[in-house]
Amino acid sequence: MDHALIESTLGGLAAANSRELERRCDRIASSYVREQVEPQFDVNSADFERDPFLICADRYWNHRFRDEPTLVTAVACAAWLAEHVAAAVHEPIREKWALGYAFITRDSVESAGEIADATGDIVAADDSSCNKAYFATLYHAGKLRADLYFDELALFLDASPLAMAAGPHRDSVLFRALRAFAAFGSRRATAEYARELFDKVWTDPERTYAAVDVALNGLALSVEFDGLGVLLRDRATEAVALYPDSHILHYRLAAGRLMCGEHDDALVSIDTALRLLPAIGWRVSHELLQGQYLARREAIEVARVQARRAAAEREDAERIKDEIAKLAETVRGSVVKVIEGVSIFAAIIAFAVGSLNISLNGNLSLGGRLWIIASFGGGLLLFALLVVGGTWAIVHRLSRPARE
Repeated sequence: MDHALIESTLGGLAAANSRELERRCDRIASSYVREQVEPQFDVNSADFERDPFLICADRYWNHRFRDEPTLVTAVACAAWLAEHVAAAVHEPIREKWALGYAFITRDSVESAGEIADATGDIVAADDSSCNKAYFATLYHAGKLRADLYFDELALFLDASPLAMAAGPHRDSVLFRALRAFAAFGSRRATAEYARELFDKVWTDPERTYAAVDVALNGLALSVEFDGLGVLLRDRATEAVALYPDSHILHYRLAAGRLMCGEHDDALVSIDTALRLLPAIGWRVSHELLQGQYLARREAIEVARVQARRAAAEREDAERIKDEIAKLAETVRGSVVKVIEGVSIFAAIIAFAVGSLNISLNGNLSLGGRLWIIASFGGGLLLFALLVVGGTWAIVHRLSRPARE
């Protein structure tokens, strides 16, 4: 292949529109794959949208991983990165490639034997073995993450010879983010342990975009614990402030707001994620992510409708309760008034009848009659007061809970 001509062609694509750039770069990458030759140009930026050299290299390795989704390919990719990618942009490209290619080949998780064989080859290779082992570790860990194999991921990161061969890279912020992801989803790890790992990642001044994404992904998939929704919402808000153009972070924020019952805000976040999701690129990933986002949007809409319906039902229940309480109070007042009236009327009738009998009795003197009438009337008055007072006290006690 004429490598000089390809470099010249790629250099001339800098002004092409995005679709033309994608198409032309993919054609060149496919020719490299057919000829079984690796690209010889260098990559000096991490601009996956406009740099023709990076886009072509990305397409080339995408084809390679799809054709042979193995650790052998991962090692070859790591070697190419070390030789052709500028040191200033090496880390973001390595993280994006390792996890991205793992996602598109997540249905091809290698066995323990295959991992052991690859590890032996890597360790025996050369002085750059730890860099190759690190890329291969991220690639395999990315497959386990994409398949939600939480316990297997934790075991692989903590005990696999391949992960051990990564050496000092084991302390990288992305490596620790993957451990936090595994802990959040595992039912063997405690929420406190998972949050401890997460906080170390989140407060690390060297945290990368990939580490932020992986850590939030684990939090969003976590086994339920107190404060999960609030923590996800708050941390995703911070992440969106750092990376406002990331559709996946807006998607995480939508999930956190949904957990917190903030349905209107969640709808804004998921719509932003859909708007930012690129309409170009590898269609499988785009369609898969778009399906996930639309499903989350539908869940938010359903939850919002249910919340509004529940709120309306609560308002109706409170209104009916108030009306019943008012009606009961009115009925109690009416009963008290009736009892009071009957008691007083009965006392008057009894007094009138009793007084008439005493007045018609000619055997008593006038003073005696007046004394008897006064005593009899006082007794009836006291009786009426006791009946009225007792009725009021009973009704007041029964109506107190309703008022409270």
